[in-house]
Amino acid sequence: MHKIIDNRGLSCPKPVINTKKALDELFQGGHQEFTLTAIVDNVAAGENVARFARTAGCRVTAEEKDDGIFIIIEKPMQTDNYKEISQPLEKESCCCAGDQSAGRTVFLITSSTLGQGSEELGKLLMRSFIYSLTETSFLPSKLLFLNSGVFLTTEGSPILDELNQLIEAGVEVFSCGTCLDYYELKDKLKVGKVTNMYDTVENIRSAAKCITL
Repeated sequence: MHKIIDNRGLSCPKPVINTKKALDELFQGGHQEFTLTAIVDNVAAGENVARFARTAGCRVTAEEKDDGIFIIIEKPMQTDNYKEISQPLEKESCCCAGDQSAGRTVFLITSSTLGQGSEELGKLLMRSFIYSLTETSFLPSKLLFLNSGVFLTTEGSPILDELNQLIEAGVEVFSCGTCLDYYELKDKLKVGKVTNMYDTVENIRSAAKCITL
């Protein structure tokens, strides 16, 4: 069985996620042998795809051609190892299955951008981060949006679809009411619920882990 996926023109993390999905399908199809060729158009994407495949226990080779980098991935020697690493997301039990501490983790999102520096890059990184959450088996129990982070839950946000996917998977999404009022966004909330600082403190206090972005 030979499958080809073309990731050229796609931004991070889509080449890795597409590769993971293709490997999941091939592995679950019960093929005795298979080869997956993932085509990317830049070195960073090639390294990320190859690293993921090796971590999953697969044999990996790469060939650079004029029209892209071809990452050739062959079925892992130990299939149990692949199952463990690339287990698909179970939407209906995200906060209970697997790592219990993951289900009690709270993400405190205090800005509409991720990291310091270029605002344009920060917006791109935040969107990529939230998108990646929808594609991983590690899901927090709650996302708490404060300060300019509330722009991500209101009208015009580029990640509304992703946030709705997370809610469907069991993640609770809250936006600071004071912040919504300050930015005059309370009537434009599109996803999740409004919360207050007391509840925010209680959510942080009761969490197994709180991660601030």
